[in-house]
This record gives sequence, C-alpha cells and structure tokens, in this order.
Amino acid sequence: MNTSGHAAREPYVDFLRAISLVVVVLWHWAFTILRWTPEGPQPTSPLGFFSGLWVLTWLLQVLPVFFYVGGYVHMVSWEHAEARGERIVPYLWHHLRQLLVPALVLVATWAVLGTILGVTLDLHWIRGAVMLIISPLWFLGVYVGLMLLLPVSLWLHRKFDVLVLVWLAGIAMLVDVLRLRYGYDWAGWINMAAVWGLAYQSGFFYHRIVDAARRVDLALLWAGLFGLMGLVFSGAYPGSMVGVPGDRLSNMAPPTFVIVALLVFQIGFAEVFRPVMERKLAKPRWQQVNGLLNRYALPLFLFHTTGMALFRAIGYLAFDRRMTSDRAPDLIWWAERPLAVLGPLLFTIPLIALFGRKKRPRDGERETKPEVEGGKREPEVRTGSFGAPQVTIDPSAAGRKKRH
Repeated sequence: MNTSGHAAREPYVDFLRAISLVVVVLWHWAFTILRWTPEGPQPTSPLGFFSGLWVLTWLLQVLPVFFYVGGYVHMVSWEHAEARGERIVPYLWHHLRQLLVPALVLVATWAVLGTILGVTLDLHWIRGAVMLIISPLWFLGVYVGLMLLLPVSLWLHRKFDVLVLVWLAGIAMLVDVLRLRYGYDWAGWINMAAVWGLAYQSGFFYHRIVDAARRVDLALLWAGLFGLMGLVFSGAYPGSMVGVPGDRLSNMAPPTFVIVALLVFQIGFAEVFRPVMERKLAKPRWQQVNGLLNRYALPLFLFHTTGMALFRAIGYLAFDRRMTSDRAPDLIWWAERPLAVLGPLLFTIPLIALFGRKKRPRDGERETKPEVEGGKREPEVRTGSFGAPQVTIDPSAAGRKKRH
C-alpha cells in the first residue's frame, strides 16, 4: 500500500506515449529526403530506394500505440474528473485549449510567413513547402476529434464492450472492399474515423490486457504479425506503414485495414516487453530520462518540422540553392544521419524554450486524490505538456502483469 499519501506514476504508460512521438520526430529528421525541383522541395525516403526496408515500419510507425495509450489515459482522466463533479464541456475545453492553441498559432504563423515570402521574393513553391512543414500535425486533428467523441466512445464501451472493437474493425475492412474492389476511393476516408477510433477505443481495454496471462500477449503479437504478413504478401496492400512515393496506395493516407493488424501486433509487442521495460524504468536514471521525454515529447513533435525547415533552409542557402538528393542514399548519406538529427534538434530547442514551456500550477491548483473504499487512493490526473492528461496510479497496481 502507498503509505506516503501520494500515488506513483505509471511509468510504462508515460514511456509508450512519449517514445511514440519521439520515434516520429527522429524518423522525419533522419529519413526525410528532399529533392529540390522547379516546383520546390519534394519529399521521399530511403524506403523508395531499398526493397524490403519497409519492414522496419512495422515497429517504427507507432501512431497506433499513441492512439491506444491516449484512449486509456483519457478514459481514466475523464472518469475521475466526472467523479469530482466536473462537466464534460469544461473538461474537454481545458485539455483541448492547451493542445490546440499552440498548434493553431504555429499553423497561422507559417501561413502568414509563407504568404509574405511568396509575395516579396516571388517564391511560387513556398505554399508546398509550408504544407510540408505543417502536414505532420494532421494526427492532432484526429486526436482532437477522438477527444470530442470521448463521451460517445465511453457510452458505447460501457454498453457494448468488445463488440465496439469488432464493429470498427468490420467497418475498416468493408471500407477497403469498397475502395479497392469497387473503386469508391472517397470511402477510404471513413477509415480515418474507423481505424483510429478503433485504436483509441482499444485503450479502454488497457487494464484487461495488462492483467491478462502472458500467453494472451503472445497471442496478440503473433495474430497481428500473421495478419500483417497475410495482408501485405497477398499483394493487396503495400508493405510500408508509411507513405512511399511510387506506391499505388498508402496504408496511412487514408488508413487501411492493415493498420488494424499493425495495432494488434504493436499492443502485443508492448505487452511482451513490458516486464523488461518496467524493470528498467524502476531505475533512477531511466526515471529521469522518462520524465524528460514526457515533459518535452509533445512540444518536440509540435516544433520539430519548423526546426528541420530552418536547418534545411540554411543548408539550401549555404550550397547556393543547389542542395539536392537525386541519388539513392549511399554510405556518405547514412554516415550523415547523426548530423541530420542533431542539426534540426539545435534549431528546435530554442523554439521549445520560447514557445513550448509548460505553465507551472499556481499554489492550490494541484488536484487532491479522494479516498476510495479500502483506504486506497484514486489515480491522480495531472495536466502534462500542452494539456495532455498524465495519469498516476496506486503503486500496488503497478507491475501487476501476470507471469504465466
């Protein structure tokens, strides 16, 4: 029992959420190849040059895990806010405001800056460049939509339980049939709600998955992996979990049923490796790293393309506007990957320091945790970077994964 009167953080949840954002940032920094054409910069990646490299995206495309953990955190956050008598509209506004305001300010800033540069310097390609910079923020729009639908999602969960997951998976499959078999391409965008809604709704089953036997973890991992292999090697879907120029379709834009299999695989993978990571996260140094990641992961994601744009712009000007990557990545290109990460990082850090600081709560604002039956305390929910709820739990519940 927790005798200190304070609940402990659930470090593995924090780790999964933070590392999913950090992986996206590192992927963009290290593996974005820009070709400078008369129409402006055109992005591609090493996946377009090396066959088979796409298999790495089965672990590195981590947005399914991000939405899965987000569903769990928001469920716990709202349930305890509701228990304290909060209403849904003020609750959602409180969390969404701190997420949307910096994102919208960033988009507006680039829109104004792009317009000014386009008019004054006659850069006809600047609009496309601005779209490249702000396009990774698309997932925040989906995330906001899922948060707004939280009351509906929880009602469906409480009334129909696991059937909701089955229905959403079925919708995702039927959408792919309409799109790929009958040519109704517009139907694919329904999966923006069905697939990511499924990932988010899966988070409501987080505790059941954690408490399940180890063989269930392995079953999820292998079921997802076999599903991925079957769908990809059937030839109906590309192997990459990110868009690759030249592929006839993308598994992400809009998402296909392959992402459902990826979600199952990644949930199983996360649970199989939970005991190892929980042991590591119990060590002081890992705790410090985990805390640092959680404090800055979302601001890092928000500003990382701006930092990369500034770094690439300076390089573009330094090479007299002749910087290009029209050849397949060679040994020199691979050797430069640390610089490709370090450069944008050095430009992103000042942006976070200026615009991404998290407000410290004023005295008396920290939430108290009401006692519940048996003397245990309810999980504490605090506001993280840009309003993302952060959940703490009773230490007696942490690390309770079954070992059989």
